[in-house]
Formats: sequence, C-alpha cells, structure tokens
Amino acid sequence: MVENKGLGFIVAQRWRVGPTPWLGWRSASRRDGVSTLRTCSGARTLRAQNLVVQSNVPPNILEKARASSAEKLHNRLHHPLCTLRKIIESYFDRELGVKQGRGPVQFAKFNDLPPIVSTRACFDELLVAPSHPSRRPTDTYYLDASTVLRAHTTAHDTELLRQGYRAFLVSGDVYRRDSIDKKHYPIFHQMDGVRLFDGAPPEAWVLDDLKDTLYGLAQYLFGHHRNTSGESRGAQALAAEPSAEPVPVRWVDAEFPFTRCSLELEVFWQGDWLEVLGCGVIQPDVLRAGNVDPAQCTGWAFGLGLERLAMVLFGVPDIRLFWSADPRFIRQFRDGEITQFQSYSKFPPVYKDVSMWVKDSPGTDGTSDGFDGRAFHENDLCELVRGIAGDLVEDISRVDEFIHPKTKRHSICYRITYRSPDRSLTDEEINRIQSRVRECIQDELHDVAELR
Repeated sequence: MVENKGLGFIVAQRWRVGPTPWLGWRSASRRDGVSTLRTCSGARTLRAQNLVVQSNVPPNILEKARASSAEKLHNRLHHPLCTLRKIIESYFDRELGVKQGRGPVQFAKFNDLPPIVSTRACFDELLVAPSHPSRRPTDTYYLDASTVLRAHTTAHDTELLRQGYRAFLVSGDVYRRDSIDKKHYPIFHQMDGVRLFDGAPPEAWVLDDLKDTLYGLAQYLFGHHRNTSGESRGAQALAAEPSAEPVPVRWVDAEFPFTRCSLELEVFWQGDWLEVLGCGVIQPDVLRAGNVDPAQCTGWAFGLGLERLAMVLFGVPDIRLFWSADPRFIRQFRDGEITQFQSYSKFPPVYKDVSMWVKDSPGTDGTSDGFDGRAFHENDLCELVRGIAGDLVEDISRVDEFIHPKTKRHSICYRITYRSPDRSLTDEEINRIQSRVRECIQDELHDVAELR
C-alpha cells in the first residue's frame, strides 16, 4: 500500500525506479440512504495498440471533477483540508520572511484551477518518460488520448511559469486510480509550492534555501501541535505559541523526474518517522518548458498531500470521513482551528472474500507494460468494487495466492471489507452488493480474471 503524499512528487514516489521502493463511487442516485446498485459500470482498463482511445473516468468521478470551486473540499469553509491549506499559506504569508530575516515573499495562490489538463502539462513538460508507469490507464484517469484528470497539482507549474509567476502555491483536487484502504481514495488534495531566484544562484544555495524554508514549515505545523487534550487552537495561536523544542526532522534522498537534488522531508511524530513532502531543485528543462532561461533563473519546488497531514494533525482515522455529510463529523471543526476528531461511532465490518484466476501477462509477447493488450491489475478490481459499493467499501486486501503446480495458473484471493463510517450495514445489503461485484468481475474482467 502506498500513502498519498506530495506534489507531482507523488507520481514519482509511487513509481520510483531504483534500489529503494517508494514510500504517494457512489451512485448519483440514492434511496433510503443507500446507494442504488447500478449495472456493471466499473472503469475498464483502456486497451489499444499503444494508444489510449476512450475515457476510463466513471461518471461520478467526472461529476466531482467538474464541481464548482466552492464545492471542493480544500475550499469548503470549516473543513479540515481548507483549514490546513490556510495554515500552510499563512506560514508563507507571514512567517517565512520573519524566520529568514528578510521581507515577506509574495506567493501567488491558486486554489481553483480546473483539474482537467493535457498529458503534455501532466507528464511531458515534467519530464515524465513515455514509458513511465504513471501514464498507464490503470493508474491515471484519461478523458481521451491527450487529456487527463490531473494526477498531481504539479501539472500547472509550467503554465504558471509561462504566465510570469515566480513564487506561487497551487492547491487542488487530484485523481488517481488506486488501492482501497483507510488512507486511499480516488480523489485527494495536494499543495505545490514553487519559488524562483533571479541571477541563477548556485544549486547548493537554492537547496539550502529550500531546506530552510521547509524545515520552518515542519516546525510551524508540528512543533506547535503538541496538544493532546483535544482542545481547539487557531492558526494565530499556533504561530504565537513557542515550542518547547524543535520537532526532529530528517532528509531522505529521493528521485523525481522534474527536480535535481531531490529529497523527502520526514518528521519524528508519535514515535515514528512520518513522510511529509517531496522537494528538490527544478530541472533546467522544466524551467525551459515554462519559458524560463535556467542561465538567468533557478529555483525550487515542493509538494505535499493535504489528507495525509490532516489525518495526522486532526486525528481523522479514515480518509472517507473527509467526504462525510454527517453533521456529527462536520460540526466538530471550525475555520482556522486544528481540532482533534472525536469518534462518534464504531460500526462493525462485514467481510467478503472473492477468489479468481488472473492473467499475469497482457499479451503473447509476455510484456507487462499495460499498453499491449491487458493483464489483470489490482486497480481495476478496486475501481470496479468502488463503482458498485461506493464509500461502503473500506479495504481490499490480498489474503492468499498460489500458482497451480500443473497448469501454472495464478490464483489470488481478495478480502473485501465493507463498513460505513455513519451507520450499520445489513447482511442483505452487503450480500446484494457482493453479488453485483461477482457479476461485474465476470462481465468486465472476463479477459483477465476468472472467478473460482
């Protein structure tokens, strides 16, 4: 499982190439508070000869992408993601210049950029290789061959550079076909930060400025959040309250296509190291894509996942809760205050297993790049189940697998955990959902999976 975190840095983190692995629907119609089961409509992997030719975006995902800016969670007053965004922005508005002993830097803020972007902006201009796994339709939502739902807010960086911005923050909803558990959701939210320096100072100087800036951000967020009593504290109080001692941080070497000297920032929090963000010095070719001459200007970039930080700082245990309309959740939070979430229910889970033979290789050539033909991909199963069960599905985990000694066929057993954060589920309801899941596996994944 991979946790959602930072920037276009999140794309690179999930599909990093190197010795170390990377550490980042509900039906529209409802009756009696229960999602109406639809016919088989889980998203299919796009198949063509090295060409994406149709959309793999479920209607409910597209509906959220096209929602108004005010409806987005990171802009919704009193919502934890909105509060966290504003607190981070306040650091760059008021604290950064003071901490660095110079005048405040004016960071332009963009919180309402549309999430439908070109593959050129999302991948090409960020130096993401054509064969990079993040481009696969098993991982990214394609509207057509050249248009996607942004997989990261970094997709806007080069365009903003072309518009002349030299210091900016971008926040927004991003979209990823992903696994299902308490820390993953097909829609989540990120914040990017970019700053350029005239005169092209040395790379080491830029890197030092980046590390100093983000160290201060980590202390601003975590150093002032040592309260465990559950009381609310506003952003002004956080800024004014002195910390007893700095929160331990460490820098971990990383690899991103669009930055050099790439790093991940981790903080020691609640007895363990927590990955907070990714960052680095911007690659010269990325600057050129933004019509910036790297001989005249250099800079840094960072990115972080808002849900990841909000779950820790607000104590929210399940990412689905951020989408809850339950007043018991909504009324716990106020704009500008970090409040510890108080659980209001503990409903029991319902477990259902499904076993299948799966096709490991997409074609006769034995490749597995996801383009030539189709092989079984776990994200396709997760998308299918979520398309039927919506937010009633809490987790899908692999509990058993084996290779048949004679036929060499590959069998996998998945355990689907159903649980609502708001109410108890009935056996009848879940049996009906599980029956539809099995039917849709037969109908939509029949070329890559066979039920056992």
